[in-house]
Amino acid sequence: MSVPRLVVAAPASGTGKTTVATGLMAAFAERGLAVSPHKVGPDYIDPGYHALATGRPGRNLDAYMCGPELVAPLFAHGSAGCELAVVEGVMGLFDGASGEGELASTAHVAKLLKAPVVLVVDASSQSRSVAALVHGFASFDPEVRLAGVILNKVGSDRHEQLLREAMEEVGVPVYGALRRTPQVATPSRHLGLVPVAERSTEAVDSVRASAAMVREGCDLEGLLALAKTAPPLTTEAWEAGDPGARGTAQTTDGPHPPTNPTVAIAGGAAFTFSYTEHTELLRAAGADVVTFDPLHDEHLPEDTAAVVIGGGFPEVYAPELSANEQLRKAVAELARGGAPVVAECAGLLYLSRSLDGQPMCGVLDADAKMSGRLTLGYRDAVALTDSPLTPAGARLRGHEFHRTVLEPGAGPTPAWGMRLPTPRVEGFVQGGVHASYLHTHWAALPDIAHRLVQWSGAR
Repeated sequence: MSVPRLVVAAPASGTGKTTVATGLMAAFAERGLAVSPHKVGPDYIDPGYHALATGRPGRNLDAYMCGPELVAPLFAHGSAGCELAVVEGVMGLFDGASGEGELASTAHVAKLLKAPVVLVVDASSQSRSVAALVHGFASFDPEVRLAGVILNKVGSDRHEQLLREAMEEVGVPVYGALRRTPQVATPSRHLGLVPVAERSTEAVDSVRASAAMVREGCDLEGLLALAKTAPPLTTEAWEAGDPGARGTAQTTDGPHPPTNPTVAIAGGAAFTFSYTEHTELLRAAGADVVTFDPLHDEHLPEDTAAVVIGGGFPEVYAPELSANEQLRKAVAELARGGAPVVAECAGLLYLSRSLDGQPMCGVLDADAKMSGRLTLGYRDAVALTDSPLTPAGARLRGHEFHRTVLEPGAGPTPAWGMRLPTPRVEGFVQGGVHASYLHTHWAALPDIAHRLVQWSGAR
């Protein structure tokens, strides 16, 4: 396949990488190009802004959770039929999974995609020193093609002139110089940017402002020409209908369900964390996938056979979630009846007895509350018992990212055994319920969706 592509990276977090990447996506989309948006790593929030900018699903490329061998196939799947792909990096260019070298870093993904890298540099409070910084990044790994920079937070015309002169000394092209613009700022809170679903009107305005800033300050023709220098990729696109392509999870014994079971996926402002591939996998496995909003819908979708509740910010909406007593009771009744209920992080909190003192579904004998400690990092996990998600013994890699704690922290039958950062058990399995803090990417184990659909149809 041959899709023009760019990786937008940075020396560190907080340089404006998301603003620039989203602005580039929107600016090219406004020109009529079909732009495929991608994000390195497990982040759920940035892809929401990417989708708003391009009109296409934002997709993640995570070499840790999915494995390096799936990065190019997932990219090919997401970018099929597109004229340009823009990949936003994660953290600093060379920052990857802790203790794993380059694994899952932006540099690693750029090499897997054979894509040129454009470095977004926060140029505030420096002039010629920017050349030393860029030179270091350009020379650190010769296999990474650092093809240019975009200078961000430039203070004045004179400041820009000094920065461009410095970049000439190291021979790295400048593809843009962006002024400090408060209009493009996106609000943040305890787990990063506020998701698009929580600020729809303001998010649209923010993306438009980012596009305008990029149009004014960047060489779009030059960046498009650079993207076209990426060589062809020799890979087959990932397909949702190809179970067993990777992984150890196996489908349950017995016949496939005679009908297409309805799998209800939580959405709305409180549950915004979901990978597009999960829905694609469920549909390919024969499910009718329907979204419901626990903030507003008083009933589960008709004929719901299974529920998937992903991540998000239930702690922000705890009073509203608690007030929807009718839906809480419906979820609890479905779980008591043995239906598959799969919950990750925010979903785990919603299934608990209470969240910050507000009554939740009461499916789990545990209470959740906010804490001052951030739990963050990749995890290697093994399933400790059979569940609708995996058979006992299945191994996968996931990601934790939360500031809440559960009391107790695990049920009588924990979901996972984890090796790092310290050995521990985590989560709950009871009946058809699988609830855990661990975020997973089902493309790594495509039989998960088939297993879940089979459990749904076997009720």
